[in-house]
Amino acid sequence: MFKFKQFHVNQERCAMKIGTDGVLLGAWTPLINNPYNVLDIGAGTGILSLMLAQRSNAEQIDAIEIDEDAYEQCVENFETSPWGDKLFCFHAGLDEFVDEPEDEYDLIISNPPFYTDDYKSDNSSRDLARFEDALPFEELIEAAALLLSDNGIFSVIIPFKEEERFVSMCKELDLFPLKITRVKGTPTSENKRSLLAFCRIEQTALIDELVIEISRHNYTPEYIELTKDFYLKM
Repeated sequence: MFKFKQFHVNQERCAMKIGTDGVLLGAWTPLINNPYNVLDIGAGTGILSLMLAQRSNAEQIDAIEIDEDAYEQCVENFETSPWGDKLFCFHAGLDEFVDEPEDEYDLIISNPPFYTDDYKSDNSSRDLARFEDALPFEELIEAAALLLSDNGIFSVIIPFKEEERFVSMCKELDLFPLKITRVKGTPTSENKRSLLAFCRIEQTALIDELVIEISRHNYTPEYIELTKDFYLKM
C-alpha cells in the first residue's frame, strides 16, 4: 500500500507501480479551466484520477484500463477513497472507448507507456504497461483530439527525447502546447521527462524546468511545493 495525505493506493496487482512520473503529472496538470469532467487514459492504480479528485472540483472522473488485474485494483482504490461517488473505471481499451464516445472531457490526462525499444521482459502485464506499442502516441493523441471539449486541456508526461515528435503530432490535430515543463533529476543531469499540456487554442506556451533533487533525498523547494499536498513526508 502507498499512503498519501488524503488517500491510499493498493498496487500489488498492478504491473506498473506508483512512481515519480505519475505523481508529477497529477500534481502539475493545469486546472485553469476548472474542469467539470476528467478522463484518465490507462489508469493503472488510479493514482492520477485520485490526485485530480483531491485537487479539482470535477464532478465526474472517468478512467479506462485495459489490464484486468489493474482495472480491478483501480476500482478498489476508487471505492476506498473519499471521492468514490465521482470516480468510475471502465475495463476497456482506448479503441473500444473511442468507438462509442458519450462525453467530451474538460481534462484528459495520461501517463502513457513509452519504452519504444525492442527489449521485452517475461512479464506481459508489465510490458503492456511499459511499451508504447500497447498505446501508440498516435492513438492517444487522436483520442484526445476527438474527446476534448472546446476549452479542454490534454496533459501527459513523456520522455524528453520524444517531446518534439509528440508536440508535432498534436499540432497536426490542432492541439497546441499550453505549458511545457522539462524535468531533470539533479541540477547537472540531462532533461529526462517532459510534462506537456495542450489545448485547442494556438498561443505562446509557457516553458520552464523542474529539478527534483539537489542531492540524494535532498529535494528542491520547487519539487516540494509541487508535491507537498500528496506525499506524507513533504
